[in-house]
Amino acid sequence: MTYTISDLEQLSGVQSHTIRIWEQRYNALKPMRSQGNTRLYDDEQLVKLLNIVSLNQVGLKISKICSLSNEEIEDLLDQQYEHQSDDDLAEFYLSRLIKFGLEFNHLAFNNLLNDCLQIMGITNTYRRVTYPLLVRLGLMWRKDDICPAHEHFISNIIRQKLFAQIDKISTTNQDTATWLLFLPEDEDHDIGLIFAYYLLKLNNHNVIFLGNRTPLDSLSAVISTINIDHVLLFMVKSRAEESTNKYILNLTNKCKTAKIHLAGNATVIKKLKNIDHINWFKSLDEFEKSIQIPI
Repeated sequence: MTYTISDLEQLSGVQSHTIRIWEQRYNALKPMRSQGNTRLYDDEQLVKLLNIVSLNQVGLKISKICSLSNEEIEDLLDQQYEHQSDDDLAEFYLSRLIKFGLEFNHLAFNNLLNDCLQIMGITNTYRRVTYPLLVRLGLMWRKDDICPAHEHFISNIIRQKLFAQIDKISTTNQDTATWLLFLPEDEDHDIGLIFAYYLLKLNNHNVIFLGNRTPLDSLSAVISTINIDHVLLFMVKSRAEESTNKYILNLTNKCKTAKIHLAGNATVIKKLKNIDHINWFKSLDEFEKSIQIPI
């Protein structure tokens, strides 16, 4: 694949201006040029940039890093490292996971994510590593702009980790509220929904998880079988205002006895009409606070 400097900025977290400076001062990257003289980068250059960012996060100066060979850089990355702050630690994991994901290196990605979970915990890993990773790859809040194979490879490993953590939790209080979680039938990206599942279980709620691409009519089967107190769905994709309002109206008619909660794309949700009866979660903090059960 080829990437523009804007793509490199999105994937590395380093501003385009800084990347240009690193090229000019330290010969960090060697971009190709299009017929219009636009900088273009291949996978090798992207991986090199991610390696540079990773080493920079553990305290090495850019000038020193760029003087090293690719082999020396890899050797340093394989060595034991000490991070100066939690922010550096998160950024190190983030850069390395993107690199391993783009290389389809399952073993390295899996081991590093396990290490991240052990050191940072699942909630901090999601907040500071997993979610930023998905945002940078364009998997959650914008149109896909990366190879679908990378998307499926990375997101499936993350799903496995989240479900493994969910399986470790047992709900002990059956008198707590029951939540129904799903995505509309045109929505695929369910990792945010799975993490909501984890937080609800962690806070001792009962959860019926239907996942992505759930036909609206199928909710009736659930609601007629079990009492549902809360319904949570994410709307991430850009969509027509008229059809979205119609969808919400149909959802409201099917879930008359349950409180409906909505999260996702603020641009889409802001345009919805007649949703005073729907609770809009605008942040993860807001969601976490609302689901805590007093002891």
